Amino acid sequence: MRDRVELLAPAGNYEAFIGAVNAGADAVYLGGDRFGARAYADNFTTEEICRALHTAHFLGRKVYLTVNTLVKDAELDGLYGWLAPFYEAGLDGVIVQDIGVLCHIRENFPDLALHASTQMTLTGAYGASFLHKQGVRRIVPARELSLEEIRTLKEETGLEIECFIHGAMCYSYSGQCLFSSILGGRSGNRGRCAQPCRLPYRVCIDGEEAEEPAYPLSLKDMCTIEYLPRLIEAGIDSFKIEGRMKKPEYAAGVTAIYRKYIDLCEETGPEGFRVSREDMDMLRSLYIRSEVQNGYYKRHNGREMITLHRPGYAGSSRQLLDEIGARYVHRAPDRKPVRMHAVLNVGEAAVLTVSDEDGVSVSVSGGVVEKARNRPLEREDIVRQLVKTGDSLVEAAECSVTAQGDVFLPVSALNELRRRGVEAYENRCIASRKSGVGINCSGGEKGTELQKDRLTESVYRNRHSAAVSGNPECGKRKGEIRKDILVSTQEQLAVAVLHPCRRVYLESDLFMEAPERISALMCKYSDREYYLALPRILRLRDAGYLNSLAARLPDAVAGFLIRNYEAAAYVEELAGAYDIVPDAGLYVFNREGLRFWARYGGEFTFPYELNAGECRELAVQADRLGSVGTLVVYGRIPMMLSANCVRKSAGRCPSDLSGGRAPGGQAYIRDRYGVYFPVETNCVHCYNVIYNSVPYSLHLQPEDVRRTGADIWRYDFTVESGEDCRRILSGADFPYEKYTTGHFKRGVE
Repeated sequence: MRDRVELLAPAGNYEAFIGAVNAGADAVYLGGDRFGARAYADNFTTEEICRALHTAHFLGRKVYLTVNTLVKDAELDGLYGWLAPFYEAGLDGVIVQDIGVLCHIRENFPDLALHASTQMTLTGAYGASFLHKQGVRRIVPARELSLEEIRTLKEETGLEIECFIHGAMCYSYSGQCLFSSILGGRSGNRGRCAQPCRLPYRVCIDGEEAEEPAYPLSLKDMCTIEYLPRLIEAGIDSFKIEGRMKKPEYAAGVTAIYRKYIDLCEETGPEGFRVSREDMDMLRSLYIRSEVQNGYYKRHNGREMITLHRPGYAGSSRQLLDEIGARYVHRAPDRKPVRMHAVLNVGEAAVLTVSDEDGVSVSVSGGVVEKARNRPLEREDIVRQLVKTGDSLVEAAECSVTAQGDVFLPVSALNELRRRGVEAYENRCIASRKSGVGINCSGGEKGTELQKDRLTESVYRNRHSAAVSGNPECGKRKGEIRKDILVSTQEQLAVAVLHPCRRVYLESDLFMEAPERISALMCKYSDREYYLALPRILRLRDAGYLNSLAARLPDAVAGFLIRNYEAAAYVEELAGAYDIVPDAGLYVFNREGLRFWARYGGEFTFPYELNAGECRELAVQADRLGSVGTLVVYGRIPMMLSANCVRKSAGRCPSDLSGGRAPGGQAYIRDRYGVYFPVETNCVHCYNVIYNSVPYSLHLQPEDVRRTGADIWRYDFTVESGEDCRRILSGADFPYEKYTTGHFKRGVE
């Protein structure tokens, strides 16, 4: 018998936390003032997070903390001190995007449950198992997965699976969007997305442009309440509601309805499960964008998922919000009734016992009881002070006093006795549930404490420094700057094999178009290395593709460029020793990320969101570790990677595939300023890549590029002709009037 499915609610502030708890959430996820992917939410102070942990654990609920942004190397040292108080307070889990952060937390907080964020773009059992080896206990997979894929993921890994069931949806695979970052400097990977996907665009397919602007990148909000039985049957462990940026009334109202129907489903089973029209109407009225849809659970993509004409929220009824607020948000959680018994004997310490009907009992002592000089304390006076439990989580249902002699104790001492008794009782209840890792109970029992003598920032820094200084490659540059070329078409490949370079990366889809001919070409031009660049997304449907690729791999292939964790695990299982190079979208942002990937060949690609100075700092760390850094100096920045398809949304889904690419002309989207963004419609793996409107190029900053310390300069070719490639590689005749240097100079916050 599986455990009851968890209902996981969002909280953007403490009010929302209380509302979600009162509405029936089993767990709440929230962010602090740092390291969270919702920088514009109210978020929680350190004190509020610790308070929320105490409240949740007393009520038998859990709290997960979002540390789901990319963390720059200069910020990494601050993570330990920020996270330690929450660990000590019994934090139930931490949601992580950055692989370096994951390694840092695993090493410094070994008992803390690690949850892989949906920002890690996990799409199957390969990637989930890969991260399980790194200590991950729970996977929040990509929202694009079908129920079949989720069921397979659960069956093959046994990991906890947490899936979104309600709320706003990104057009891009989470963690694979640079649109806001590149256009406006507000990085979604750093919690500052400006949501350019909600703006109007005209779709241009094969030279035909839509007459009117629409919203082809704006997905309808998800609402799966009618599909709860199927979601439970698929093996999902935690149902997650999106919405840390939304009002507390939203979190509470949505949580209350899903609580009602999860309970109904578990009580009656699928046969007796029905959702009332009134409850559906209520959900639709709570900050829903246009119409609702049930996400990707039953479809891969489709026009019906898009809010083509109304991307904004319609708002909510003020009366409804007021009702939800009064019922859930603006009231304290139900307090637990307890019995209090005080013993006051002259000349002895005052003793207070707090107990409940479940058998939990604690006793605490206070100040020494004095003999009254004038008017002794009456029992009624003592009771009056003891039952004032204030904003605690208990209320005194009974209170009795045993006193010998004419007793006197200052009111302040009685208040302190009550405070200590209530605190000890609450902590004993928490400890009995074993909710947290490091709960300290003043009532007697003591939980596991953080080993502060071992886990300190200074010790961590010393350990890191020793690891670096012990590497024989430390301080050594790896030689002169070398050049790599990535190609997507046979025309580009024909240019690349004639140009001096260290390595040629071929898109694996290109290789699979003509494996024999391309293998022969590799053998003919064997004076450089050949790596295959694996697809940007790999899912269950790609199993046959991967098997076929493995069967056709030529000896000339020495390694792989990988864009996701699925690919990393796939290469690990291949027969033979292949090096892997993580591409820019796997985000090596800090020294811990470098150390992680050093185990797999010692090469990495600088992310697009680091500026020149940050690249230089990372290159210094890489040099100490003996790692080789690749900087993309030319290419089209992939702005968005989507399971949805602009061709299909425009009613132009091709039925005749040609080498995996959509036949005919190019697809574009045009923004309100008349700027065109090319769209690659990959029909082999069924995803779209939206590229930047202009190429990214550092051809006029060669000295600045050298100062970054990058060992390899890479040229990425996607939509370029063979002649364009030749001119770009020559360095003397750049073919485009407009280009961008991306974040090379500006960076992101």
